[in-house]
Amino acid sequence: MMAVTVERLRQHWPQARIGMLTSEPAILRAMMPAAEPIDAARPWGRRGRLPGRWGSDLAGPVALRWRAATEAPKSRLRTLRAAVADEQEIPPTAPRGEPASPIPVAADSASLVLALGGGYMTDVDLYQAHRTLDLLEYAQRRGVPTAMIGQGLGPLRDHRLFDRAATVLPQVDFIALREGRRGPDLLRQLGVARERVMVTGDDAVELGYRMRRDDLGADIGLCLRAADYMQISDRSRDILGTVVRARAADLGAAITPLIISEYDDEDRRWTLPLLRGAARVRRPIGRAGSAQDVAGQVGRCRILVTSVYHLAVFALAQGVPAVCVTASRYYDDKFYGLADMFGAGTRIVHLDDEALAEVLTEAIDDLWRTAVGSRETLWCSASKQIEASRAGLDRVFELVDTSAPGAWQRQGNP
Repeated sequence: MMAVTVERLRQHWPQARIGMLTSEPAILRAMMPAAEPIDAARPWGRRGRLPGRWGSDLAGPVALRWRAATEAPKSRLRTLRAAVADEQEIPPTAPRGEPASPIPVAADSASLVLALGGGYMTDVDLYQAHRTLDLLEYAQRRGVPTAMIGQGLGPLRDHRLFDRAATVLPQVDFIALREGRRGPDLLRQLGVARERVMVTGDDAVELGYRMRRDDLGADIGLCLRAADYMQISDRSRDILGTVVRARAADLGAAITPLIISEYDDEDRRWTLPLLRGAARVRRPIGRAGSAQDVAGQVGRCRILVTSVYHLAVFALAQGVPAVCVTASRYYDDKFYGLADMFGAGTRIVHLDDEALAEVLTEAIDDLWRTAVGSRETLWCSASKQIEASRAGLDRVFELVDTSAPGAWQRQGNP
């Protein structure tokens, strides 16, 4: 998660200006006062209009309460607009995958352009993938060091995107991958030199690891999310809800709904209905909750059942086993890569399995039974990934510190 990366950048470069592209500047200020929101149209703003911590404390709660009050109505409006567009057969405003966002002006004066961790370099997110490649290429042409960290790459079967990536990625100075199962081979196919690549794990591992508890949790955590890139049938959803409720009742566990994304109500819309009829249910966090709040909830669980990658990261890093449910090649790659990094405490269940009820029941029971014994193994794996992730970021620091000593102090804009 970007909070860990921003913290590490600030520790290494205390005086640097850390600009982050965002469409929600008030939310960024609230959640991450160490970073400055930037957009494509404007250059770096003036320092000090609101002192960092004071400005965050003043504006942050207001912004978060506003998001909490408006996200549900905005979600209903998006649904209505989509329905109207479908009925009227309104064409998209631009061809799918065409980059529509201009290069941010702030890149011209940056000392480093860093693509933060995510699973966006893939066919299922063509807009973000092309947008990132355009920005990296722009920086490269101006001699600005470029790096990518915490990356989950692929699938990459779109020919145009593959060719574009093969042009830009070999010129990126350093690429850190969050998994070693698919990413290294894909980068090799794209022509990226091996010495520029390192498998580090996800930066969010450190956030979860910091919040690990000595005592074993007692709940079953649950989060289901569906999207265009992961279609979930009514049958699969109903079976998942039935099995989780039944196993929770038999095991004497409460179900904790875990909400990590408020965009379009995607986590609440798919998760909360599964709780109907459950014997014991915890309250979800409010809409103004943070990643730390969610990670804290995860730590009170004995096991987790989720289709959301970063919830599984939070869980495994805290020593909490995770049943990872998937319904697409995109999520297959995510979860199998994550399981490979941790080596224990994961079961991957395919939602289109004809024997879904039996397979899911077995996975939940197995991880519940072995939860105590897997904690040390998971913590050890998390610790190794944190060490690798920090070593990877040290290589990023060297790109600036050794290529132009003092440059970040003069310009100060990673």
